[in-house]
Amino acid sequence: MENCIFCKVANRSVPSKIIFENENVVAFEDLHPQAPTHILVIPKKHIGTLNDATQEDASLLGEIILSAAAIAKDRHISGSGYRLVCNTNPGAGQSVFHIHFHLLGGRTLAWPPG
Repeated sequence: MENCIFCKVANRSVPSKIIFENENVVAFEDLHPQAPTHILVIPKKHIGTLNDATQEDASLLGEIILSAAAIAKDRHISGSGYRLVCNTNPGAGQSVFHIHFHLLGGRTLAWPPG
């Protein structure tokens, strides 16, 4: 999508601190971290919200989740715990309409969130 900031991150036309990339997924550090580890994990394919994902995207969504788990292990937060969050639509806090998952960890995370 032409004006999508996360599409621009994925195609590297906007600079960001990319920490993981493969054929389908890109992960980069959040500009406004809410935890010591706060990484955004996105598909390279533009999908606006989780509501827009289809059965055809199931494998891609699984790849995103497994990529996040691998990043958590690499960042040494898998043992202590981490949270993977996908906000959908404005009422849940989504402000960039390209599906993305927040990988948060490195400190004790409170429950319930929000």
